[in-house]
Amino acid sequence: MNVHFIAIGGSAMHNLAIALSRKGTKVTGSDDEIFEPSRTRLANQGILPENLGWNVDAITRDIDAVILGMHARIDNPELLKAKELNIPIYSYPEYLYEQSKDKIRVVIGGSHGKTTITSMLLHAINKLGINVDYMVGAQLEGYDCMVKLSEDAKIMILEGDEYLSSPIDRRPKFHLYQPTIAIISGIAWDHINVFPTFENYVEQFDIFCSLIDPNGQLIYNNEDEEVNKLGQKYSSKVKTTPYTTPTFVPTENGTLLSFEGKDFELKTFGPHNLQNLIGAMHLGEAIGIHTTDFLNAMSDFTGAGKRLQKVTEKADFVMYKDFAHSPSKLKATTNAIKHQYPTRKVVACMELHTFSSLQKEFLPQYKNAMEKADVAIVFFSPEVVRHKKLEPISKEQVFDGFGGNILVMNETTEVLSFIRTQNWENSVLLMMSSGNFDGIDYDKLGEDLNNKL
Repeated sequence: MNVHFIAIGGSAMHNLAIALSRKGTKVTGSDDEIFEPSRTRLANQGILPENLGWNVDAITRDIDAVILGMHARIDNPELLKAKELNIPIYSYPEYLYEQSKDKIRVVIGGSHGKTTITSMLLHAINKLGINVDYMVGAQLEGYDCMVKLSEDAKIMILEGDEYLSSPIDRRPKFHLYQPTIAIISGIAWDHINVFPTFENYVEQFDIFCSLIDPNGQLIYNNEDEEVNKLGQKYSSKVKTTPYTTPTFVPTENGTLLSFEGKDFELKTFGPHNLQNLIGAMHLGEAIGIHTTDFLNAMSDFTGAGKRLQKVTEKADFVMYKDFAHSPSKLKATTNAIKHQYPTRKVVACMELHTFSSLQKEFLPQYKNAMEKADVAIVFFSPEVVRHKKLEPISKEQVFDGFGGNILVMNETTEVLSFIRTQNWENSVLLMMSSGNFDGIDYDKLGEDLNNKL
């Protein structure tokens, strides 16, 4: 097989390209920009394009398939040439389905918690020595590639993103996987540039459920109102398994979880993460992992990539970083920290960075999202707003959208000045962003604060 990637440098695309190359497929690709770590990873695999830019001469009749990334435009010259030559064109989720259509497909869906649930499931699978293929949307510690494809694995674990598949395929990615086993962790409106209303957004999860294999299973969080409605709707069509937040007690090093009369010591903490863990446990059970074996395997799980990662810690100070950016993720992460450290001052800082979060129509969705923090800072860059070609937003609009009780800042120097002048005894600092907080070096910041204590 010869497969060509248009926009090979994307976070998902380059992982799939590497996985196919390792499987023995001849892989070529192109892109007009390739950043780290994609560049080094592609180079190490020997499939980094020699030159940046699009090259129509690379599209020949020898190519068996073209995989089209979201970064490419619909008038991309390589895409037009592939159409002219009638070469099959796939989005990367479409191609993943082609690679897994004869396997048991476990698809993890939800507005929040997808990566955490996926990484929890894979952690247990690896400890128990089970052979699976997988695709994860974020970089996880201990993996050099977030896609694995093989001939012998009977199970494929897929993180089911609800965003669009490609420039010419406007279906949500998770509509293409046709799950054997599916989970929905929660539904909270996101991607308003694609799904203009909450009802339209919820409809995508309804369609996702309708695509589950008739002999398949839906595992769902029945504490989420919209998810619970879908669980009940599909209970007569597929096997359904509801789950809830388990009984647990915070400990100095994490959590003591009680399940079916047994206690399990975990490093994971916070109600939302423990709810995710129970969802992952049911997924494991659906593919033959006993619940006790799963929970024992989770004893050393410390978290998914960029999800509540500890930056630094001293006796009475700890700093975390997190990928949280949407209202539901922001609330879950802030609540988890306060739940784990109830007697400490929690200072939570977040960056508005995504297309949705920087629109004034969406800001009211953030109301009370950071209410559990003792001090809450919201940062946004007017330059990023301009770069995304969005209507300007004001500090007052952000303040009102969050329901007050926050500090709104436009300069990272202002954020850093505030942080550096605080007394950090008996405190927690939480930095949350899906971007890079306009260049703040979390490790250096944590080291500086530690040195002052």
